Amino acid sequence: MNKRILLIEDNEQNRYLASFLMQARGWQMVHAEDGPSGIALAGQVDPALILLDIQLPGMDGYAVARALRLDPSLAMIPIIAVTSYAMPGDRERCLAAGCNGYIEKPIDPGSFAAEVERFVPEAP
Repeated sequence: MNKRILLIEDNEQNRYLASFLMQARGWQMVHAEDGPSGIALAGQVDPALILLDIQLPGMDGYAVARALRLDPSLAMIPIIAVTSYAMPGDRERCLAAGCNGYIEKPIDPGSFAAEVERFVPEAP
């Protein structure tokens, strides 16, 4: 089973916490600090899942999700928005851009990994 997660997140503390929690459950984490490098890495590392911050410098997470969905080789990879955007309509905007799920920041260390793993496709 593919145990690789691509985390596209510009904040170093958020990257550390998410990585720490997922690595404790056996996941290999690959990091990108901005949208364009995240899109490029997605094509190179074959992630089982992508964790995507929405507030990214330059290219926001909505644009990143739309770009990933346009690539046929990446279109089926689950994308989970992990964002501090928690106003009415924000979840819907993430899903409309192509995300499969939505987790609010600050993340809950007690439930984050289990929330993420709900979106991982079952091994064949």
